[in-house]
Amino acid sequence: MSTKAKAAILSVSFAIVLFTVVGGLGVKASTSDGAYRQLGVYSEVLSRIRSEYVEEPNIPHVTQGALHGLLESLDASSSYLDPEEYKEYKTRRSNNDGKGTLGATISKRFGYAAVVSVIPGGPADKAGLASGDIIEAIEGKSTRDLSLAQILTYTTGPVGSNLNVSVVRARRAEPAKVTITRDVLNVPSPQDKMLEEGIGYIKVDALTKGKSQEIANKVKSLQKNGAKKLILDLREVSEGEMTEGVATANLFLSRGVITYLQGQKYARETYNAEPDKAVTNLPLVVLVNRGTAGPAEVVAAAILENNRGDVLGDKTFGIGSVQRTIDMPGGSALILSVAKYYSPSGKAIQDTAITPNILVADADDDLILPDDGTESAEPEPLRKPEKGEDEQLRRAIEVMKNSQKASLQ
Repeated sequence: MSTKAKAAILSVSFAIVLFTVVGGLGVKASTSDGAYRQLGVYSEVLSRIRSEYVEEPNIPHVTQGALHGLLESLDASSSYLDPEEYKEYKTRRSNNDGKGTLGATISKRFGYAAVVSVIPGGPADKAGLASGDIIEAIEGKSTRDLSLAQILTYTTGPVGSNLNVSVVRARRAEPAKVTITRDVLNVPSPQDKMLEEGIGYIKVDALTKGKSQEIANKVKSLQKNGAKKLILDLREVSEGEMTEGVATANLFLSRGVITYLQGQKYARETYNAEPDKAVTNLPLVVLVNRGTAGPAEVVAAAILENNRGDVLGDKTFGIGSVQRTIDMPGGSALILSVAKYYSPSGKAIQDTAITPNILVADADDDLILPDDGTESAEPEPLRKPEKGEDEQLRRAIEVMKNSQKASLQ
């Protein structure tokens, strides 16, 4: 068969693949549809690869890579799984008993798995992982080559089972080998205390089921003890359920939109504050940082955009979407984001994250990515970063004091 004939067959084959994928998503062809107009470009690129690349290319590998890139270019949570990957994905999910976990929220950053935050006292915390760490490999597999869906199947498993990862941290070019022992996760209850000048403080570690009620109890207790203002600390909070984020925001809001969920083919679901669920109208400051994500971002956005209080700290991580698994012909699958959570003003939380109205920088988290060629001695065991003075909390207290003085003038 001639080179031109092979190139033609290749182009047609790839076009069929793309039509299958796009058609499987329910997209209708039209002369103005950019995706379909690009088919000619895709075909030409593949034709050039086939006819002019330095050596005979592995066409199935090239095609699979194109499909992976196509889906992962949408967002970190969308992915394409080829038949072998999808089979392994389903096997791992069915074999996970769900009881043992890492106690960490994982997303993707710079193409690798990234630790958004860890639960204090959980397995990841005990192993020395911290917010901002890059997981370069899981069980010897580069996380750059794994979709987020595949990565997340490794986070749960039988209690007592081990997970081996390679971790890269700022100012540390050489990955550290870390073993995390999965365990049942016991999320600490919110902690509360009275600070100076009648300022009540509540520290939350996760917004898992039931935590909004625990926060409500802490708010009531602080008010009984004389709290006139409140600081809600949501730094390093990413674990939990969006419904708990909505319920927590409602504790401080008697009216207004908290968040809404919407997609191209996903009917809008709006979550409004219910007056009877609010427990306080005290002045409020919410603390956030780069480890704040998901349900905690819902709280911060609702407080900020309803002008209920200040949000202080660093820009949050940005997580907030709903995924759907779509079986494809031939045994492959798409894991596709079909809806996103939005702030009251209409900003997609996953796209823009939450920027505080009072910016106070978090600790420096400049990262040295894997494979940068830096040579170093045998790495030391991973240790949790030392925490110095809490500048963000200090500034929050200062804001509270200044607002009190302003109200008296």
